[in-house]
Amino acid sequence: MPRIKRWINMHGQEFNTDGTLKPEARLQMLSEGMSNEAIDDYARRLKIKYDNWNHLDETDPEPWPVFTAYDFFTDEEKRQFNPDGSLRRDYIESARRSGTSESWLKEKERRKKLEVNSYNVLSAEYAEQGINFGKKQMEEKVASRLNYAQRSQQMEQDLANFEEQSSLPFDPNTRWR
Repeated sequence: MPRIKRWINMHGQEFNTDGTLKPEARLQMLSEGMSNEAIDDYARRLKIKYDNWNHLDETDPEPWPVFTAYDFFTDEEKRQFNPDGSLRRDYIESARRSGTSESWLKEKERRKKLEVNSYNVLSAEYAEQGINFGKKQMEEKVASRLNYAQRSQQMEQDLANFEEQSSLPFDPNTRWR
């Protein structure tokens, strides 16, 4: 439940996983001069928030799209690799015919498997904190593409206005479309 996980991450040092104030947190607050009434009010307000988030998780769960490392492979990588990072059989055969060494193919596969494993570990660690790592990565990927497109469009306008080429974000002779 992502909302509750986020709540626990924010308040887990002071509150139990059921939303109640930990006794040691109460003692700490008392030692810092807070009154019992203020502590009770604080605990009650956060328990209400916990209960609201818990209710939302049960009645209206947040969408949790699942992205795998494979979703971030380029088209070329998808032609070369399986989702687990192993090389595709047809790619291996084609690479061997073109003279690619067996050791290079093994190294290429090893690196991609490490990349996939790293993605999986990060995704699991973030999920424990209530964060959808794959979704965040995909949002960043989409945003960077939009930014590139916007910069490219602006550059075309700048070229039409005879702007100095040194002020442009890209070399107009080498940019990709």
